[in-house]
Amino acid sequence: MKTMSLKQKVGLLTIMVAFLLSVATAVSSYCVYSRTVDQYYRDRAMNIARTAAVVVDPQQVREYRDQVMEIYRRDPMPEWSDPVQKQQYLAQYAGIRDEAYEALLETLEELRIANQAVSLYIIYPDRDSMSGIYLADPDTSESACPMGTWNVIEKQNYEAMDHIQDGFPAYISNTEYGWLCSAAAAILDQDGSVVALATVDLSMDEIMQENHRFLVLLCVFLAGVSSILALLLMQVTNRILVAPINRVITAAGSYVDDRRRKENGENDRKTAIEQLEIHTGDEIEQLAGSIRQMERDVSQYIDNLAAVTSEKERIGAELNIATQIQASMLPRIFPPFPERKDINIYATMDPAKEVGGDFYDFFLTDQYHLGMVIADVSGKGVPAALVMVIAKTLIKDHACSQAEPDEVFNWVNQQLCESNEAGLFVTAWMGILDLRTGHLDYVNAGHNPPVLTGADGTFGYLKQKPGLVLAGMDEYRYQKASMDLQKGDRLFLYTDGVTEAMNQDDQLYGETRLLNWLNGHPGLELQETLHGLRKDITEFAEGAEQYDDITMLIFERQ
Repeated sequence: MKTMSLKQKVGLLTIMVAFLLSVATAVSSYCVYSRTVDQYYRDRAMNIARTAAVVVDPQQVREYRDQVMEIYRRDPMPEWSDPVQKQQYLAQYAGIRDEAYEALLETLEELRIANQAVSLYIIYPDRDSMSGIYLADPDTSESACPMGTWNVIEKQNYEAMDHIQDGFPAYISNTEYGWLCSAAAAILDQDGSVVALATVDLSMDEIMQENHRFLVLLCVFLAGVSSILALLLMQVTNRILVAPINRVITAAGSYVDDRRRKENGENDRKTAIEQLEIHTGDEIEQLAGSIRQMERDVSQYIDNLAAVTSEKERIGAELNIATQIQASMLPRIFPPFPERKDINIYATMDPAKEVGGDFYDFFLTDQYHLGMVIADVSGKGVPAALVMVIAKTLIKDHACSQAEPDEVFNWVNQQLCESNEAGLFVTAWMGILDLRTGHLDYVNAGHNPPVLTGADGTFGYLKQKPGLVLAGMDEYRYQKASMDLQKGDRLFLYTDGVTEAMNQDDQLYGETRLLNWLNGHPGLELQETLHGLRKDITEFAEGAEQYDDITMLIFERQ
């Protein structure tokens, strides 16, 4: 395959960059220019239409409209096969014209001439037939539209028909009469009702020709300037960049052969890279020096690569085992108590790294009491996972001794504070439920508020002032709270990885979105609820990296 030299590539790249810059400059300049001109004419057309709508007498226009529409609705949107039929149709409206009507036409004509408009007329937009019926057009040429003439409403004005009081926004179109800028303003009576529309057309033919001339001149100018700059840049680049780099390429290309000969004892002289001497006083000289240093570093790196790779594989294998061990410590078999019909519970955990600091747990302290725990250890990775194991074990062991939730947290907090050199802490929520009565005692150590179904079946946040985090302060005393769960009530526990999940725009999933999703998906099985919520979080994140563990637990009292 034929290849290109660096000199050829630099030349080609310079030409391409010059061309692209010229095109970008031409396009952006033309867009700004044409957009500014177009906006000027849109504003001008709209102002003329509004002036006409204010100048005419709305009561007079209303009277003419009512008479015209009475005739028009007898035969809406008629078609004519010859001029005679058209004249017969228009003759029906001749009796409507009077001296006041002629004065109205003169007013419109004076406004049209003063503002150099192509046409200025009054129409009534009929929503039933989606047509505009001409009420007054002072034009006397062959293209005039006498009273009763109709036109189909343009598609770009369909939306405006829903708020006709704002008129038809100005738009530019290419018609059989050439390029036109058209706009319409509502003629309003005293009570704000729309009587008709004052419509104006401005010619844009000269403007479009001027835009084309501007674009041609701009392209010619930019092409000339770009060609001169490209030639100069190519000459300078070849002299100060290409030649020194070619020397570096030659020396670097011999690295493998030089190293092989040295390893085999075939050559004791300096390698080509070691002999490389470039004194340009710029980055190319630094590049040559860096390549010499790189040769020494690469040789040393190759010698150490095997040992580093082996160590990395060992660490990866150990982390994989740690992930499996951590997963095995959490309840994973559902239903967990298949012989019991009074316990319906499900939970999931998705760590952000190989191992996480979140955990959930549930266990029977005796035949009639169920303990539920969810917690989040500060930090990530292995340190958080180790604290997680300790905290989980301490909480479960002490809870199974028939202790109250606040007593469990008091004791666990004391144990964690005694050996917390790393300064990690744990947010946790624990509840002990009497399965016979539905009475729930619970305690919160700085954790997210649980979500609970109320009497109407909708989810809401459980209001409770959270205590201090575990391992935060020695001798801190936690306070428990109580409530009763009714049959069918659901309790949802989660960690901040749910509400603080972020998308590509750094927006948080948030407590409101969580609550709306739960209330928007009632009646799902517990497993479907958690998996559906996890899917919604993933879709919200839009591929953004998961920065925190996502742990959820849901319980329903049977």
